[in-house]
Amino acid sequence: MLRKQKLQEADFTRPGTEDVWEDVITDRFLIRMLARFVTPYWKQLLLTFLLLLGVSAMSLSLPYLIKQAIDGPITEAVTSGAENPDLSGLIPYGIAYFLAVATLFGLRFSHTYLLQTVGQNALADLRQTLFQHILRQDMAFFNKTPVGQLVARLSNDIDALTELLSTSIVMVVSNSITLVGIIVVMFAINWRLALIALSVMPFMVSATIYFRRRIRRASNRFHRIVAEYLAYINEQFNGMLVVQLFGRQEASRAEFERINRQYRDVHMKIRDYYTVYASILQILTSVGLGIVLYGGGQGVLAQWATIGTLIAFIDYMRRSFEPILQLSEQVAQIQTALSAGERIARMLRIEPQIVDPPQPKHITDLQRSVTFEHVTFSYEPGHPVLRDINLHIPAGQHVAIVGATGAGKTSLAGLLTRFYDVDEGRVLIDGVDIRELPLAELRQYVSVVPQNPYCFNGTIADNLRLFDPSVTYEQMVEAARVAAADKFIERLPGGYDFMLLPGGANLSQGQRQLLALARALIHSPRSILVLDEATSNIDTETEELIQEGLARVLRGRTSLIIAHRLSTVRDADRILVMQRGQIVEDGTHETLLRANGLYARLYRRQFAQLRLDERYNTSEVSQATEGTAQRREV
Repeated sequence: MLRKQKLQEADFTRPGTEDVWEDVITDRFLIRMLARFVTPYWKQLLLTFLLLLGVSAMSLSLPYLIKQAIDGPITEAVTSGAENPDLSGLIPYGIAYFLAVATLFGLRFSHTYLLQTVGQNALADLRQTLFQHILRQDMAFFNKTPVGQLVARLSNDIDALTELLSTSIVMVVSNSITLVGIIVVMFAINWRLALIALSVMPFMVSATIYFRRRIRRASNRFHRIVAEYLAYINEQFNGMLVVQLFGRQEASRAEFERINRQYRDVHMKIRDYYTVYASILQILTSVGLGIVLYGGGQGVLAQWATIGTLIAFIDYMRRSFEPILQLSEQVAQIQTALSAGERIARMLRIEPQIVDPPQPKHITDLQRSVTFEHVTFSYEPGHPVLRDINLHIPAGQHVAIVGATGAGKTSLAGLLTRFYDVDEGRVLIDGVDIRELPLAELRQYVSVVPQNPYCFNGTIADNLRLFDPSVTYEQMVEAARVAAADKFIERLPGGYDFMLLPGGANLSQGQRQLLALARALIHSPRSILVLDEATSNIDTETEELIQEGLARVLRGRTSLIIAHRLSTVRDADRILVMQRGQIVEDGTHETLLRANGLYARLYRRQFAQLRLDERYNTSEVSQATEGTAQRREV
């Protein structure tokens, strides 16, 4: 519990967007960020480090045992001149070598397993923290951030860090300690040969620095293209109906080909960098080995080195170049992981603009009155969509909001739920500024039934409960009955256990609206209800069913009904007419018609269209009837 609390308290956030902070993410910051998720497992890390020291010690002991065996029993046997030299002195070295190899295997297995476990646990914490951080963001963040980018952060980028903490970091740490140990042992055995062996090391370091920067930049570009790739696929599949209706398959294919080509080219550039880098290191390795053989041979002739020392140095050289080559193989993965870490860090630094107040207030007895005081609001600075809105809705009143597209109707609902904050003025519920209310409490006070309700993967019951196990079956059935959703649910195979397709694709628009209405009743039974164009895209029969449910739901409840069809708001207590971000008319259906203003013009226009549609339908029916009668006469 304490570990989770520390992770939740870790502060990565700063105000702004992901791109604003792109230049301030350094490797030092990334290491510090990852350390915050790794340090809760410090005991396992300490044990891992001790095991790693054991691995290095056992690995370094093997060439030394070979040197001692050659310079000891083998040299003595060769120089003794005996026909059958006694080699029994090699037995202890053989046993020691076997025990060292067995111990090395056990230590290396334990070290790798433990470090990978720590890495996976740390990444699980990071994944959870990132997801929770995204959930905390306001709607402006989700409006501006492509879904593909969020998916890439939680999938591809986390996977890249998984390679870093579970594989790459294991090899980097292990090889680094082994390399340092080899250098120390070589200097301890023979400093002249050690200097010869390390003569190619500066060239290896220079190559590593050179290619590290280029692979890092290419990896950053690669993952930007991956995010674009995922976003494009998501957009095209979600909009497949439009693509096929307008025959845009060829244009879609061409754009995908462009993104796919960029994906391939950048990936190949990373591979090219790595291939050249690995080839240079292999050449330097061969050159270094040749120099040791020549220099060591000269040392044996000059008697400042022994045969055993030369053989040990060759083994140490092989063991020293092996970690360097393995490090070269990890460079691409490490740079890819660090670039992924940059993007995750930038995401964690984005601070939500809509947050809980530091000293929240509470409404002890909810009456459900709503007030907008001199409210001005804009999505983009300098382009207000609402201008000086003044509105008071008494508790229990049904208010309809009508107007042309873009008049600001839905923006009022967004401000009431505090998806956005006002630029000027205040929004109040029962006289309390909603910015002083806890967000979770405010969302209990206001329920919204959107124009296009979303259905999650799962059953009807899952979507009514919203995966809250405390909601009982009886509560679901009662809410469905009040919302008039029970009739269609009971006709479905399995009823409340009917499995929905993604997005509720196997339900009609009207059925999804009824489901959303029932869902609002379950989770916010006493709330102010906002209906955003709830009947704009459904047939007349389903509209009548929804109106039946609304008549029950709205009884005694404050409600805002954003409507496109004016025929659905005639019985509202008040009708507000909006134009260009302002309320230009306010009254009942009858008074607004008598005023002969904007509402009257909109109503007459819709009514004339309705009569035209009815006349057209009647004409079709009449023609069909006459045709049938003529066929019967024939």
